[in-house]
Amino acid sequence: MKRLTVLFASILVMITLLGTGLYQLQKKETSAENVLTIYNWGDYIDPDLIHKFEKKTGYQVVYETFDSNEAMFTKIKQGGTHYDLTIPSDYMLQKMKANHLLVPLDHKKIPNLKNISSQFLDLPFDPGNRYSIPYFWGTLGIVYNDRFVKKGLTFTTWNDLWDKSLKNNIMLIDGAREVMGLALNKNGDSLNSKNKTQLQKAYQSLLTLVPNVKAIVADEMKMYMINEESAVGVTFSGEAKEMMDANEHLHYVIPKDGSNLWFDNMVIPKTAKNKKAAYAFINFMLEPENAAQNAEYIGYSTPNKKALPLLPKEIREDKTFYPPKEITDRLEVYKDLGNYWLNLYNDYFLRFKMQTH
Repeated sequence: MKRLTVLFASILVMITLLGTGLYQLQKKETSAENVLTIYNWGDYIDPDLIHKFEKKTGYQVVYETFDSNEAMFTKIKQGGTHYDLTIPSDYMLQKMKANHLLVPLDHKKIPNLKNISSQFLDLPFDPGNRYSIPYFWGTLGIVYNDRFVKKGLTFTTWNDLWDKSLKNNIMLIDGAREVMGLALNKNGDSLNSKNKTQLQKAYQSLLTLVPNVKAIVADEMKMYMINEESAVGVTFSGEAKEMMDANEHLHYVIPKDGSNLWFDNMVIPKTAKNKKAAYAFINFMLEPENAAQNAEYIGYSTPNKKALPLLPKEIREDKTFYPPKEITDRLEVYKDLGNYWLNLYNDYFLRFKMQTH
């Protein structure tokens, strides 16, 4: 009897395992159709929107993150991981196009594209939005604490960073284009300069800034500025918004002598296995209520004209984060400089960083 019981139990186990195996096999066979794999910046979407999308469409979202455009580009170019959607910045979008890493978009599959303001469409880095759909936009500027800067220092120009009262009190974002760019703008030159004399002059300007630099940091700048461990920071508008929400003494300024106007964009890489799901997600994110929810959560500026009225008045009317055209007209979008010039920017920046330690 015991032997029969064991035999019966063994048969049940085999049936269970076989059933589980068949289920897993069946699940594996259908998963490619049901899964959307997204490759995005860290903390760059409201998690509730992912759950909402899954519930609405039946797709399962696999979400992976990167910390730089360059890291994202390298991983997609190498292949191996089949991302269905990723979000590069403007200059990296140009590089991805040049390397044939993107799928041309069928706008008929994105009816909510009509919700994007015309001023954010057909931009030089992607004419006709052949490959990209705007996600967020913003600026590079200066955030400062009114408790720790001398009276009258309002940072209306980049030159204010060189004020002697700021010795060992400035944090810079860890980016070659950003730091070299502010020095170029300070000197009246383009942040996309391909002039060796201008680049050398920008580097020399940065060397004179060294005494004022406390640290060159990345995401941790938010915590440092909120906790008042530095008086001034050079950062992106959305990061500044988070800091200001947490500390009423912080203010954000776009210098009058020019700066970076940047755009992050949704694209479908050639690695995509589920283009249908990618189109569904893009269209979902362009729905006004979803775009507004995402903008309020992230803090960056939405290009969605129908989402703007859904945002709190204090956000949509804040000219710091939704600057008027007369301000945006004097800002520049980063261009893909090519490997030679990018390496030169990186070299100058690295030499500058070594001086700040």
